[in-house]
Amino acid sequence: MAATAIPSAPPRRFWRSAWAIVAGFLFVVILSIATDLVLYKFGVFPPPGQYTPDKPLALATLYRVIYGVIGSYITARLAPNRPMFHAILGGCIGMAIGVVGAFTQWNNNFGPHWYPIALVVLALPQSWLGAKLFLRNQSALP
Repeated sequence: MAATAIPSAPPRRFWRSAWAIVAGFLFVVILSIATDLVLYKFGVFPPPGQYTPDKPLALATLYRVIYGVIGSYITARLAPNRPMFHAILGGCIGMAIGVVGAFTQWNNNFGPHWYPIALVVLALPQSWLGAKLFLRNQSALP
């Protein structure tokens, strides 16, 4: 009896998966930083390193969530398979980075503590929503 080989995932699929996550992440990071810089320039945010009050941070939370949803949509769209898995994995990475950021900046008094907590808490829901929107659009296609 001949042994049957179990085909493994081609290496190209791994790189496509990695690129899908990196692309969504880069979208979120680049747009977030660019928006921050514009808001600094127009005086909406105080200079970097100074205390930021609630209202500007609420605005920052809003656009970061929007960018996160779009970034997760991009990740799901570029994923070679299992778009929801890829988007949620990207959200987990973002959540882990948010936890590290919250711990390292907690006592620096740059702003209220709800802001880093909100970024951590919202990472997975926004990732799920981005993938869900992609999947809904996919199912609506003929």
